[in-house]
Amino acid sequence: MQTHRHLPDVNRLSVLAAMILLAYAVTRFIDAPTRQIALQLPGFYLEINLNFLTIMSVLAAALAAAGMDWLIRDHPAFTEPNHPRVENQRTTFQHWIVPALTAWVIGVPLGYLETGPSWWIVFAMGGALLMLVFVMEYIVVDASDFRHPLATAGLTALSFSLYLLLSITVRSAHLRLYLLLPALVPAAGLVVLRTLYLRLGGRWTYAWSLGIAVVIGQLIIGLHYLPLSPIRFGLLVVAPLYALTSIAEAVSDGRNLRQRIAEPAAMLLILGGLAIWLK
Repeated sequence: MQTHRHLPDVNRLSVLAAMILLAYAVTRFIDAPTRQIALQLPGFYLEINLNFLTIMSVLAAALAAAGMDWLIRDHPAFTEPNHPRVENQRTTFQHWIVPALTAWVIGVPLGYLETGPSWWIVFAMGGALLMLVFVMEYIVVDASDFRHPLATAGLTALSFSLYLLLSITVRSAHLRLYLLLPALVPAAGLVVLRTLYLRLGGRWTYAWSLGIAVVIGQLIIGLHYLPLSPIRFGLLVVAPLYALTSIAEAVSDGRNLRQRIAEPAAMLLILGGLAIWLK
């Protein structure tokens, strides 16, 4: 098979990353009041604090998704009729998930840190991470690219790392359960959906993604009421999420589950052991 080595247009990539980072930089100079949305339900009082950073995080995630689509539409797979592709259809939705999650998660620590050296370090690292994600998503469009397996592994590792960071951050914020679940359960489903899509060569697994997200949601409900540190909470959520994703991959691919159980079991033990050891 002929191999390809395509990379996104540098000008488009730079403009996209700059726009997302500029959105977060602006939040340091705008002091908008926090708006409280309260709703009295039968036997339940719902209260949500909506601030400017929350709005910017959502907008940054949407911008990252739209920007990824903008980059990929310039890929030769879309401009050359006979170019080999991973996907059977010319869709780009699957490439929006990780960039949007990355842009959203970057905004979480930036909102908690005070303006100073640490804030600028996170800001710079976030920009570098965004560009890396855009490049890897661009590479995995083409199955004949010899960097495709490396980019797939990188996106998988990054997806679970971002989810771990998100879990730790929302736990540190001491959110109530009705806010914790919407933040973590849909993100878990999207991480599973994208990971299985990459590992199974372009097959959608909605049932597995939904089922695993529901299981993780039940686990989060139980862990929420335990006196766990944010790091322990994040590790105890990510460990079964990764293990279940690997099992789903083995079953969906028709592999021998006994032979494939070693990897998820090892990761479960390692992450679980870290959760016990760390404070």
